Amino acid sequence: MSAATPLGGDAPPIRRVSIVIPVFNERETIGELLSRVARAPLPAGISRELVVVDDASSDGTRDRLHELARAADSPFVLLEQEVNRGKGAALRRGFAAATGDVVVIQDADLEYDPNEYPALLAPILEGKADVVYGSRFLGGPHRVLLYWHYVGNKALTTFSNVFSNLNLTDMETCYKVFRRDLLDGMKLRSDRFGIEPELTARFAQRRARIYEVPISYHGRTYAEGKKIGWRDGFVAIWTILRVNLWDAR
Repeated sequence: MSAATPLGGDAPPIRRVSIVIPVFNERETIGELLSRVARAPLPAGISRELVVVDDASSDGTRDRLHELARAADSPFVLLEQEVNRGKGAALRRGFAAATGDVVVIQDADLEYDPNEYPALLAPILEGKADVVYGSRFLGGPHRVLLYWHYVGNKALTTFSNVFSNLNLTDMETCYKVFRRDLLDGMKLRSDRFGIEPELTARFAQRRARIYEVPISYHGRTYAEGKKIGWRDGFVAIWTILRVNLWDAR
């Protein structure tokens, strides 16, 4: 697909959604998360595919996933990374295995609510969008904490917008929902959280129609297991520069 060709038009019907879930050391939440994803509402006529990628967890998460995979009422594709490489690497593995018409990225930490899938899918199903971001900053209910984390998110979003010429409010959101055919020929390189600005830049370069919808957000503190840190902010800045200036495709 050419980056110069606007998307849209006569897109094929959406029959299956692939929910790609990167997991690293989330033993305490992964069972509940998979249960919520399996029960989450989807529009009539659309099936779901769960693709779970364990990124070499060391806290017993993998054993827990094996237990869950044996349960007849919780089917999912389980992929295992032998070395911890980060969220971006896990997502690339999951994307390659996804067979749905639309991909939903879902974190395993219960910060994001799968019950919001219908709102996230609606602009794509209505033929208005190729990509939908769930924004934590458009008025949805959210847990109040970590002011400097909020400032960092807004700064990175603004920096990304400068180069992508988008007006996103939440580039770093987990909830990115997109037509799977957007991945055709897309060379993603980021291993860690740099995958967020890299995907954003690639969508912009393909002239995808991007929508944002408000979502709720149930954030965690670092004591509760939050993993992204200030070093990832510097990686995001470098990634924004790389994919928009030196590695634009």
